[in-house]
This record gives sequence, C-alpha cells and structure tokens, in this order.
Amino acid sequence: MTGPAVPRPAAPPTGYDVLVLGEVLVEVHAGTALRDAVDGTPARISYSGDALNAAAAAAAAGARTALLAVVGDDELSVPLLRRAAELGVDVSHVRRAPHPNGAYLLSADTEGDRAFVYWRTRSAGSTLSVRHIASWRHLLTGSTALVTSGITGALSPSSRAAVLAAAETVHAAGGHVSYDPNFRSRLTGREEARELLARIAPLTGLLKTSCPGDARALVDTGDPRTAAARYRALGARTVAVTAGADRLLLDEDGVLTCHSVPVNPDLVDATGAGDCFTGTATARLALGDTLADAVAYGTAAASLSVSGRGGTGYVPPFARTAALAAAHRSA
Repeated sequence: MTGPAVPRPAAPPTGYDVLVLGEVLVEVHAGTALRDAVDGTPARISYSGDALNAAAAAAAAGARTALLAVVGDDELSVPLLRRAAELGVDVSHVRRAPHPNGAYLLSADTEGDRAFVYWRTRSAGSTLSVRHIASWRHLLTGSTALVTSGITGALSPSSRAAVLAAAETVHAAGGHVSYDPNFRSRLTGREEARELLARIAPLTGLLKTSCPGDARALVDTGDPRTAAARYRALGARTVAVTAGADRLLLDEDGVLTCHSVPVNPDLVDATGAGDCFTGTATARLALGDTLADAVAYGTAAASLSVSGRGGTGYVPPFARTAALAAAHRSA
C-alpha cells in the first residue's frame, strides 16, 4: 500500500505508541430485545466502553498501548482489568476511585440494531480529572499518540477538563491526537459538545466522526463533504467521516477521498466498530504507516469487529485485518 507519509514523532524506548484516555464500562448483554425483557431473561457480562474498545484495537494492530482510566472499587474491577490485559493493553497506570464502575445493558439483534440502558451517575470513570492528567504527564509527553473522545469529556466537568488537558499536553509535546466527538444527547448538550470540539479540533491529527449522527448535532449538516469541511475549519488537520456502514470520506488538508468499507456478511453487533477504526488507524499511524494505509487497516478492522457481540466481543488480529485490507484494495 502506498500514500503520502504522515509525520511520526519519535517515542523514547520507555514510551508507548498509543495511550487511550477514557471510560471503561461493564457490559451486560440481554438475551432478548430490551422491551421484551421479563423476569428470568438471561444475560451475559463482558467489558467495553469506547476507551477499552479503542485500546484493544490499537494493541491488536501492533501498538504498545496503555489505558489511562479510573475504575471503581467494586468486585467487577478485577475481571474488568484482567480482560483489558488479556486484550494486550497495559493497565498498570489505571487509577482507582471509591465509586462503582459505570455499566450498560445492551441488546442487539442479528441485523445489528441496538438498544442501550446506561448507569453512569457518580461512576468511577466520571471522576477523571486534571489531577490524573498531571500524574500521567510523563506518559503523555513521552508517547507517540493519544486517543480520546467526546464521551469521556461529557461524563462530568472534571472529565471534560481532563480530556482537554491531555490533548493539550500531547499536542505541545509534538504527539498525535485522535479525537472522536461521539455526541451522546443523554450525556451532554449540543453547546457543551460544540465548545469542547472547538477547543480540541486544532490539536488533532485525526478527527473521526459520523454523519449524520455527530454532524447534525455538532456542525449542522447531514452531508459528509460539508461536515468534513466544517470540522477542518475548526482546525482539524485530517477528518474521517463515516457515512453509514459502508462508506468513509477522508479529508486531508482539503483533499477529499472516498473509501468503501469491506462488507462483513456475518454481522452480529456493530457496538464499538467506530472505536475499532480509531484505535487501529491511530496505532498504524503511530507505527509509521501512511494515512492511506492506516485508514484501510482501520476500515478492515472495524468491518471484522462486527462479527462479535459487544465492544470487545471480537478484536481481529492484525494479520487478518491486513489480509482483508489488501484483498479489498485489490478488488
């Protein structure tokens, strides 16, 4: 694969390729549609959250990856962190708080339609603050790339300040910042999300967003090309706009290219597919790949990921991701 080279800041031997800042959640899968749940409906526990999803994808793509998060003091913290470590993510820098872990109830049918119920009020993840960012400063200044999101910034005022502080720290040190606005109306208002976006966009090397989902709320359009232009006008250098399940528009310094997403005939659940794209693409950029290659790997990994249930139900190994990306490009 070929394409324009993307500058990569050098990471010291002790640094990470990718740091992921955000929320980890306990994920409970209902055995039926939520509206049909009754006493005795079976359920399955797993672990997700946009930060864990992206970190797992980055690790699978070959990057040295660490999770920067706050987890709770309940009994589920041990298996939660164990699962993250099993996925290849360094959890040694995760902090604890005397609060429960956030959780959500999920149902997804075979067509990929999803429904969610969240429990986040006063969660451990919402206690993320600039104090934590200060304690991680040596990691943020010594690593190659940071992934974070608008979901993390919407958890609480202290989380919002933490996301901005982390992005500013990495950017000032010459690192790469990937940001997904991930607008969620149940978490934050449009004006608050727009204000955070306006402050972070100029710090980003890659801004990944959805259209019409994020774009209607944040930049007042349902057109992917217009959305990309408006995000770039805010200062983002490169914008990746997902437009449905099968198309991605890339705007790099005003140059637009359209990318089709490989079709996965075994769709089970699309939860975390966008996070998988961001984690994979950021990892490959941090490892020195061109933007074109990184995007191709990201779309391939995202497509493969929907074969599993939940955010980390299936994290494709990079050999499979690379093979699908190559086959899709040749086709």
